[in-house]
Amino acid sequence: MNSAPDLAKPAAAARSRLSARQWRRVARITIIAVALYIGLRVLPTGTNLNHVDFATGANPGSLELCDPSNPQFIPVVAVRSPVSMMIAESTPDVRVGREVTCVVRLLTASKKPIGPVDLLISHTRKLHLLVIDPSLEDYQHIHPEPGEKAGDWTFHFTPQRAGVYRIFADFTPVATGRSLYANTDLEVAPSPQDAAAETIENVSASSAASAAVATVDAKKSDAEPTVNAGEIQVVRGDYVFSLTIAKPPVRVRQQAELAFAVARADGGPLTLGPVMGAYAHLVAFDELRSGFAHLHPNEIDLSQKLDARRPRLTFKITIPSPGRYVVWAQIALEGVETFVPFNVDVQ
Repeated sequence: MNSAPDLAKPAAAARSRLSARQWRRVARITIIAVALYIGLRVLPTGTNLNHVDFATGANPGSLELCDPSNPQFIPVVAVRSPVSMMIAESTPDVRVGREVTCVVRLLTASKKPIGPVDLLISHTRKLHLLVIDPSLEDYQHIHPEPGEKAGDWTFHFTPQRAGVYRIFADFTPVATGRSLYANTDLEVAPSPQDAAAETIENVSASSAASAAVATVDAKKSDAEPTVNAGEIQVVRGDYVFSLTIAKPPVRVRQQAELAFAVARADGGPLTLGPVMGAYAHLVAFDELRSGFAHLHPNEIDLSQKLDARRPRLTFKITIPSPGRYVVWAQIALEGVETFVPFNVDVQ
């Protein structure tokens, strides 16, 4: 009769064989997974640029790979970007009220052109241009198309104010997967009518002042904003737009909670459609136009319907410096792209 230890040997051997088979299966799965990972990494992406092309070195003041999900003001002008942007071509005699065709050129620090294959789609587009005039009263969000030459991007816009417009670029390189920024300027001359008015002589001071007021009123379509307990209202036609500060005032280096809403003056229903993958976007500029903050609403699920009579969206932002800021709301109201400005003092 076999002893107990002899009976246990076959069972132990079976368990050992089973364990060996399991380990071989795990090893095969691991090898396949590693091979797939390496294969995906070496697949061509279409871009000839890599992470190094977008590095700025150890400079602590550089602007490198900023995260747009972090709601803060981006000091684009004050810091060094690894990408340069310049006006390569533009319509001659750029003036107020005339459509301008511009070509901007994007280059890495090593002068490599940045084209469509080098950028990821972010908020439904590969390249966003945020165009703002010196008074912060004319903001336009533009999506350029690839130009004829590598690194060139063509766009059109009609300036509404005279002065040096600042153009900020917001984009995400394929090589890094992180948002990056650049900027350039474009000078806009007064319209022929405004230029002629400036040369008129022998006009009384009162007549000149009246003409100036009339010019401003003709250009400004918004009613003067009103501020009540942290709520800023702008009335435009049949609609009332509001921006509410949760705990006023906005203070430097403290996260502020904002709420944007729109309603018809008669209380009737309205339609707010998506724009760039969201129901609204907010962009904040400081008076020096040293940078901007591009804010996206906390309500990111477009399948969740908004209030039909007063759609409301919430945002967060952190501002580093005190002063006057203009926060522009961009929405698709009744199928029409609409921009509304709000003046916000940061203390």
